[in-house]
Amino acid sequence: MTATKVVLVTGAGRGMGVDIARAALDAGHRVVATARNAGKVTEALGDHDDLLAVALDVTDPAGVQAAVDAAVERFGRVDVLINNAGNFYAGFFEEITPEDFRAQVETNLFGPLNVTRAVLPLMRAQRAGVVVTMSSSAGLIGAEFTSAYAASKFALEGWMESLAPEVAPFGVRTMVVEPGFFRTDLLTPESTSYAQPSIADYAERTRRTVVAWSGMNGQQGGDPAKLAHALIGLATSEQPPVRWVAGADAVAGVEQKARDLLAQVDAHRDLSSSLALDA
Repeated sequence: MTATKVVLVTGAGRGMGVDIARAALDAGHRVVATARNAGKVTEALGDHDDLLAVALDVTDPAGVQAAVDAAVERFGRVDVLINNAGNFYAGFFEEITPEDFRAQVETNLFGPLNVTRAVLPLMRAQRAGVVVTMSSSAGLIGAEFTSAYAASKFALEGWMESLAPEVAPFGVRTMVVEPGFFRTDLLTPESTSYAQPSIADYAERTRRTVVAWSGMNGQQGGDPAKLAHALIGLATSEQPPVRWVAGADAVAGVEQKARDLLAQVDAHRDLSSSLALDA
């Protein structure tokens, strides 16, 4: 790929998406920045010769294709796709409605699938490209009150890990980003929806969790602008990492998860290794 890339960023109307699009522009790339309301992109980033703001709902396949077509019409290609759009349905599993659980998966999993499905034919034809998907430390580490969100992110991880060898022969690479807690708008009312309390057994834990997370909003230790610039640097490098764990808290969490997995394997190693058919 050339030094100047065409970078398509979803969910670029606010939050981390704005930082990523701005970092790409600062690095001299051409940027297609999408949001449900394209005006939010222009409002956040201003007018720029190398910026195309496009309205896009990632859950609408026809709209996705139209946005990709607009990117090609303006810039001729797409070199880097950054699947950033997403939201957060929080709550205990028994209290999250089936409709909300499906909506979580629709946005966080099928949204990136829709956009990637539209972009991959271009990258295969170019024999070059990078597909970046924003996961989360919750894509590797499950926790209470995050069952729907973690399910959507765990699914993203499996999809991306499996996609990588499928597209590698065509010069297309994949990269999963697993941030910890960064000072974004993820915990704001615009991005987080809480399940309606309905079961007394969960009431006190729900109250404590909502209070704690509300207090955490705006106090997270990670700098989203630093993450965005580092992400653009990695995604446009000659060898993008298959997985990038972003933030000291995420690194510590993933290291502990790796130790836990090995301990769980070792706990029943002899039993697990004795299950072959008898000769």
